[in-house]
Amino acid sequence: MEPEPPRTLQQRKQDTLARLNHDLDAWVASADRDGNAYLVPLSFLWDGAAFTLATSESSPTGRNLRSSGRVRMSVGLTRDVVLIEGTVETFSRENVPNDLADAFAARFWDARVGTTRYAFFRVTPRRIQAWREANEIAGRDLMRDGHWLV
Repeated sequence: MEPEPPRTLQQRKQDTLARLNHDLDAWVASADRDGNAYLVPLSFLWDGAAFTLATSESSPTGRNLRSSGRVRMSVGLTRDVVLIEGTVETFSRENVPNDLADAFAARFWDARVGTTRYAFFRVTPRRIQAWREANEIAGRDLMRDGHWLV
């Protein structure tokens, strides 16, 4: 089967923003100080500038994100993927900005309540890539150093 022609960078950005605005979950990759990788699916909220994630403070992902301040995330399918590298700001449920936690709660659940102590993680993307097939590998960068290229 012949792949579709490659999308323009502008079309890839539009498709990527549509995915970020409508998808619910991402694969979130982190590592501990010894370099041991950990991969977990988490719900995300995209506000147009950053992602909000929530997970247990004591989980490997929670500990890794808090200590390293870095993350890689993947949204979409293997043949229609968006890869995100970002920096992480961590909030406990006591110090999370209300607007951030309220927006997350409106879409998913209120991670500020309950017996499990959740932390919130605000991910600011530094690099975003998107491609579908091998013919889109060239030019897959849509964002570098936190700035959209298109």
